[in-house]
Amino acid sequence: MKFMFHSAKTLAVASLLSAVIPLSIHAQDTHYPPVNEQIPPPDCLTLKNAYQTAIGGGFISCPPLSHELWLKDVTHWRTERRIRIGYDDSRYGVPALQWTQSSFIQPQMMVQDRYFYDPVAGKYTVDRYLDDLDKRYGGIDAVLIWSTYPNMGMDDRNQQDMVRSMPGGVEGVKKMIADFHRRGVRVLFPMMMWDQATRDPGAPWPKAIAEFMKELGADGINGDTQDGVPQAFALASESAGYPLAFEPEGAPADEALAWDIMTWGQYTFTFAPQVDRYKWIESRHMVNISHRWNRNKADDVQFAFFNGVGWESWENIWGIWNGITQRDGEATRRMATIERGIAPFLVSKGWEPYYPTHSYGIFASRWPLEDQTVWTIVNRDEYDVSGPQISVPAMDGMRYFDLYHGTELKPDRDGDNLVLSFPIEAHGIGAVLATKGAPSPALQALISRMQSMTTKPLSSYSGEWKPIPQQLVEIESTKPSATAPKGMIKIPAAEFTFKVKGIEIEGSDDVGIDVQYPWENQARRYHEHKMQIASFYIDQYPVTNANFKEFLDASHYHPKDDLDFLRDWKSGNYPESAANKPVTWVSIEDARAYAKWAGKRLPHEWEWQYAAEGPSTLAYPWGNTFLPDHVPTPNHERTLGTPDNVDAHPNGASPFGVMDMVANVWQWTDEYVDEHTRAGILRGGSYFQPQGSVWYFPQAYRNDEHGKLLLMAPGYDRSGTLGFRCVVDAQ
Repeated sequence: MKFMFHSAKTLAVASLLSAVIPLSIHAQDTHYPPVNEQIPPPDCLTLKNAYQTAIGGGFISCPPLSHELWLKDVTHWRTERRIRIGYDDSRYGVPALQWTQSSFIQPQMMVQDRYFYDPVAGKYTVDRYLDDLDKRYGGIDAVLIWSTYPNMGMDDRNQQDMVRSMPGGVEGVKKMIADFHRRGVRVLFPMMMWDQATRDPGAPWPKAIAEFMKELGADGINGDTQDGVPQAFALASESAGYPLAFEPEGAPADEALAWDIMTWGQYTFTFAPQVDRYKWIESRHMVNISHRWNRNKADDVQFAFFNGVGWESWENIWGIWNGITQRDGEATRRMATIERGIAPFLVSKGWEPYYPTHSYGIFASRWPLEDQTVWTIVNRDEYDVSGPQISVPAMDGMRYFDLYHGTELKPDRDGDNLVLSFPIEAHGIGAVLATKGAPSPALQALISRMQSMTTKPLSSYSGEWKPIPQQLVEIESTKPSATAPKGMIKIPAAEFTFKVKGIEIEGSDDVGIDVQYPWENQARRYHEHKMQIASFYIDQYPVTNANFKEFLDASHYHPKDDLDFLRDWKSGNYPESAANKPVTWVSIEDARAYAKWAGKRLPHEWEWQYAAEGPSTLAYPWGNTFLPDHVPTPNHERTLGTPDNVDAHPNGASPFGVMDMVANVWQWTDEYVDEHTRAGILRGGSYFQPQGSVWYFPQAYRNDEHGKLLLMAPGYDRSGTLGFRCVVDAQ
């Protein structure tokens, strides 16, 4: 921003006095107190709306010394803040944690992402995942591997058990992490301290997490929903001889910067980019800006570049794809390329935000390093800005380079200063290097790379955001039957208004939430469709352990991925007295194998729902009021227990006489797939209700609700509360 000098000399003096006098009276007072994670700019840099402008007497020009006074104020605040919190910066010098200081791009990656794991080949595809990100936005420095929410809480597997359930178990996960390390990418896992209703880890969480991460060879921990990861976790990792980088999701207390060496940036995006509070206190602190639902990422990129930090390039949000546009992908590639090339500058203790600029809407940060300096610059305007951008003191032998365009600049002399001129695109970035003599080989390589990379303007890349389509996985029809097979009930043909909603905890009613039925043009949470249902037969009860044992004995079926297959069975037999309980710990592939052997198939979701609610569209199979004595008693303990027998609650029958449809075990129905995610649609809910947190997989007891389980691999997908029933097509 150009500092205007139109104010009278008396106004400049008054501004000076008003800025200095309070500081001499109240040591911790500041004109620019942080608001959550951000420190505001000088008031004259803040864009005002029409009302504010009118009552304020017009636009406020920046008087002389505005920048110097602001910088003095916030520097004083920082100095005193460090004293007040007893700041200890020793963790930033730990060699094993140095990687954090240049970890600019970090996606949160769902383990269910189809680019990450191939369930058909049965192997992790780390190279495919990373190659895609390299192609679309220039690659990543670290990855947050998310294996828990929203699936956690289906059964009593805790957050670490969910990792152990990933393909190959612990050994498979270790090899997968090694694949990321081979590509120079660091690996973090989340920790959920809200997870207190699943299996007890058997040790204090700080110790359990430190030892497990050491076993896996992971690099760091993201503290989900935490406003700071407590020091106990850092101390536990050091006691284990394995320092971990801790990164809370929420804003920690300033004291926590001594052990939380990374944070997420949950910013308010204003016209003038604000200064990150934690980066200002400790210049080596890394922030990854995270605004998961934003479809335009220009703010993320610009605020990161201005602050010399990174951003959370999160696209697969709980199976909901919020993809980075081509334009934002290219902007990210350019930003990250520059930041990686100038990383040593971006930890400079001499960082100077809001370095004076010539044009409105242009904001710069200055990063000195020995006898060199870099400026990172952003254009917050909606139009290109060319011409003079910044002025610098004239120095003999100093050369200037436009790092963004990869060219050397020819300064214009203006008294004792040099004026640097170059273009910056609308909502774009720029960077300048000042160096004596020739740039180092590394910087020269960066200059050459950026010259090639920026031949096309960002405006030539599409900024259009599009949801990705989903497809229903086809279910092959069975041989039609003229009579009801044993144990099945006939459901007559009917015109049916299929009305259902997804119970996902997050996502509002945005496009892409939940599923896209074949008659819909986009995925959405709420669905209603009038359809003609053909007659079919449905199992009166869910498939039992005894039924499944008969299948195994006859077919000798054994899945290739047998992790947690029939986990509650021993030596090929179900537990005593469990013959008539619904079979669980079966994947959708296991259920399909049984159905094919039996000459049946899994039901479409709308078939299951019609069988449950009947022609009167009941809220529950028995009526419109939930009746606890019609279903199993909920289990609120930390251990799973067992479901009830399938015939234990005859009062819970549907209008057609179909039994055990609600609150005993979830039941597999349809599968949906898009380019990045597979999901199974679950009906009926279960008896297991983990307590104490809203983040566990929610129940869907109503006939007009369904659960959406994200699918990765059979071993991971199996659950102790998930079974199935079958259908047969009728003639």
